Amino acid sequence: MSSRPVAIDLFAGAGGLSLGFEQAGFDVVAAVEVDPIHAAIHQYNFPNCVVLPTSIAGLSAQTIRRQAGMGAREVDIVIGGPPCQGFSLMGQRVLDDPRNRLVREFVRLVDELSPRFFLLENVKGLTVGEHRQVLDELVEAFQARGYGVRTPWQMLNAYNYGVPQNRQRLFLLGARQGETLPDYPMPITALPQTSSQVQLAVTTPLGAPPTCQAALGDLPDAELFAELLDDDAVYTEGWGQPSAYAAELRCLSDRAWHLGYRRQWEPNLLTASARTRHTALSRQRFAATQPGAREPVSRFLKLVPDGVSNTLRAGTDSARGSFTSPRPIHYALPRCITVREMARLHGFPDWFRLHKTKWHGARQVGNAVPPPLARAIATEFVKVLGVNIPNPPAVLPLGDLAWLAMTMTEAAHYWRVEVPIAQRDRKTDPKKTSQGTSPLQPTQILNHS
Repeated sequence: MSSRPVAIDLFAGAGGLSLGFEQAGFDVVAAVEVDPIHAAIHQYNFPNCVVLPTSIAGLSAQTIRRQAGMGAREVDIVIGGPPCQGFSLMGQRVLDDPRNRLVREFVRLVDELSPRFFLLENVKGLTVGEHRQVLDELVEAFQARGYGVRTPWQMLNAYNYGVPQNRQRLFLLGARQGETLPDYPMPITALPQTSSQVQLAVTTPLGAPPTCQAALGDLPDAELFAELLDDDAVYTEGWGQPSAYAAELRCLSDRAWHLGYRRQWEPNLLTASARTRHTALSRQRFAATQPGAREPVSRFLKLVPDGVSNTLRAGTDSARGSFTSPRPIHYALPRCITVREMARLHGFPDWFRLHKTKWHGARQVGNAVPPPLARAIATEFVKVLGVNIPNPPAVLPLGDLAWLAMTMTEAAHYWRVEVPIAQRDRKTDPKKTSQGTSPLQPTQILNHS
């Protein structure tokens, strides 16, 4: 076991919170994720973390500890973003609503795991109008179990923490009785108060966040590679001069890894860049659209080169129609941005792999907490823990490329779980990896533990 503080990630997704906390010095020893495809991506990127491919509903702290090999070691923090419906029930307790079961389960597991701290992330809508009742009940529920909550709670916007995206989320910071509650992180970048949804990154006393052009300008154009019509990755030497922001995501310096573990990866491999087959007419309309405006037919928003992105969203899963949230139009090219370009606008480093299909890859980015924002919050918990964390010497291998290309059925088979949501119909064959082989070999199923 490392001397680094220990975190457990519930509702882990692909791992935005996990990565931010690792970069701040935590060891994320267990991640719970019900979606088998997201669980496989998390396993690929975090080889030292035990993934539990299940719902937290009914999951016991004892099971998490046993599978993570923790023994009786203390948990320093439990993190996660449970989905919360926030419906008003006209005087009834919102947390008693079956639709909010997973929020209650999060509170229960915090109680059972008895961490020193917790972090709960949720959407902005939970703070509006009658939905505020949910927040009041959450604070009461944690207090009843011996946890204080930092109040007033705050909404944090990613663009205040060095991310080129306008993305607001609620974060609740909690501490066990006897522990010091952390503060919210202070902003390091800012935008003017009067800015619109797609905002210009003008100079402020704090400094401006990175722009869309700073985030994407050095990336090779996916349209130049025929291979990306059928795959999501290609080797290339055609990288541009990076901005300071892009240089960090390309890990061009030792500082870019922060306090996280280095990964073994190929810097000249452009990943998560499967092309979209736009029609010639669509490209004409995209080119004619002004930056910051919506293309009138598709309603896609065009990025502003010297501004930040609008909020990148996940779309819906198969059970709700498989609607992909629109990816914005590139500020300089007549096409939608790739999943890698979404990841750049979200603060994911280039070594971090996502599912090779655009639908799943975009969902994984859109559902994630931007890692730089997660790192800023995690650093506040490190401060109150009072620990001095050195840079870890270990260099970790990434996982099996097969995990990046699994269908939902294959991923469920791999994890030996039931398919949790309906299988999506696909127009293209997702089974080819960058080597052109099937992503799921029989030996992998037999040997998986």
